[in-house]
Amino acid sequence: MGNRSDNMEQKQRVQRRAVHGMVLLDKPLGLSSNQALQKAKWLLRAQKAGHTGTLDPLASGVLPLCFGAATKFSQLHLDADKTYDAVALLGITTSTGDAEGARVSERPVVVDAQAVQRVQAQFTGPIVQTPPMHSALKKDGKPLYEYARAGIEVEREPRNVTIHALQLVLHEQDGVASLHMRVRCSKGSYIRTLAQDIGEALGCGAHLSGLRRIETGGFLLDDCVTLEALEQMSESDRLLQMRPVETLLRDHVPVTLLAPDAGRFLSGVRRRGAWLDNPRVAVFGQSPHALLGTAHVRAGELIPDRLLSPLEIEQTLAGH
Repeated sequence: MGNRSDNMEQKQRVQRRAVHGMVLLDKPLGLSSNQALQKAKWLLRAQKAGHTGTLDPLASGVLPLCFGAATKFSQLHLDADKTYDAVALLGITTSTGDAEGARVSERPVVVDAQAVQRVQAQFTGPIVQTPPMHSALKKDGKPLYEYARAGIEVEREPRNVTIHALQLVLHEQDGVASLHMRVRCSKGSYIRTLAQDIGEALGCGAHLSGLRRIETGGFLLDDCVTLEALEQMSESDRLLQMRPVETLLRDHVPVTLLAPDAGRFLSGVRRRGAWLDNPRVAVFGQSPHALLGTAHVRAGELIPDRLLSPLEIEQTLAGH
């Protein structure tokens, strides 16, 4: 009973608070994106949190975490291009396409620089992928990996994705051949599937043995903080890792409204002005300077999309 009451007291002592902004996390191996998010949320004592698209437990790297008002804009980054460093082990295929799966086949590796150049060109640009069974993609409301764990294979629709840039470097050490891959790709691309398909194109098969996301939507690995570093920081230093909500809107055109128009815009009312048509606008109030929300401009009208509440605006201003 003693431990239980101690735990309850500990939970009661963690006072949640409203924090608004984004933390760029270098997600460690072994944790799901949600586990990493919950740990960061606990460390920051945040009331509300979300992330901008998942990374597998076997992948590490850039994971933008959104807190408070920033969660309203997290969906915008699901469409972002991403860059990965990956390693594909040649000659061995597995049931999952990665190092966690059971070995399915083993073939000799007869690969030279010319073959690597050929597949590099073959898999650059628009390609078609069949999503892997071991993925979070849903079929009839259930993730594919749940079917896979039950030994059920379901039909998956092939999808069009774009590999914007692909660099392949062949390595051989102690008789083991691997491809070191740098991939810049569109949303919905599966690096595990890419590694498998490249292995088949080389005639030897392959599986993914390492994956690290080094960039997403312009956010770089060098700008990230680890959970370990966050744990060791003081509470005030943790809050210094929080970037303003508008960091998520870097590709939006800024528009600033005077007080009367700002108030009406926050009430969901369209405003008229000499603005050019634009699908992505970040709207600010002038005095005080504060993010009000996002909008789009059509035919000279500023049309609200996602709005911050007056309380969220007040709290973000207090946070600065």
